[in-house]
Amino acid sequence: MVHTMRLQDKPFKAIKNGDKTIEMRLNDEKRQKIKINDLIEFENMVTLEHITVKVLNLHYFDNFKDLYNHFDKVNLGYKENEIANYKDMEQYYSQDEQSLYGVVGIEVELLTK
Repeated sequence: MVHTMRLQDKPFKAIKNGDKTIEMRLNDEKRQKIKINDLIEFENMVTLEHITVKVLNLHYFDNFKDLYNHFDKVNLGYKENEIANYKDMEQYYSQDEQSLYGVVGIEVELLTK
């Protein structure tokens, strides 16, 4: 199955250049449909460029704090010199939404640039 998702410019570029391997999302109804070996087509919200990735694994957590504690920050899309803070995800997903759905770290491999 092929899923489509939109991404801000920075995480899009990080996946495209191979640094970011974990896409973080709320485990809502849309993300619950994603399975290992599915494809995701990401659209850059700024440039409208598209890339396709393969889902290698799905990592489920109660909240973004737990997800951040599990992975290296570079895999989450941060640079080595940046501070990774799980609260960054709260601009997209509230704590109430996290409590309701949980979160998922979608482990991906870039297929097309």
